[in-house]
Amino acid sequence: MSNRPYVRPMGTTWWVSKAHYIRYMIRELTCLFVGLQALVLLIGLYRLSQGREAFDEFLATLWGPAGQMMSALILLMLVIHSASWFNLTPKAMPLWIGDKKVPGWMITGAHYGGWAVVSAVIVCLVGGRW
Repeated sequence: MSNRPYVRPMGTTWWVSKAHYIRYMIRELTCLFVGLQALVLLIGLYRLSQGREAFDEFLATLWGPAGQMMSALILLMLVIHSASWFNLTPKAMPLWIGDKKVPGWMITGAHYGGWAVVSAVIVCLVGGRW
């Protein structure tokens, strides 16, 4: 008898066998784009600290075709990331009021509602409507 623990063999494509594994891997992949967006913001702050000309060059890069394609891809991945976590919230953090469990759709709906309100405020502020 061996004292070594059993290690089940697992191939590199284990995650394509079931749909919920694929969704899990997509959610994990999107976190890289969250980090990429944070990096873009940090670079923007650094360029801003270097002066107006450096920041204007940074903005010109972002407004170029490659910058817009990157921003669109990051936005898509951030929406997928946020939506997947909003949908996961009732399972990860069930809410109880007294002895009654709050339905999952209410928790998820509150997250989407808050997202919509914050997005509308940002659009109004950036759009100059206030």
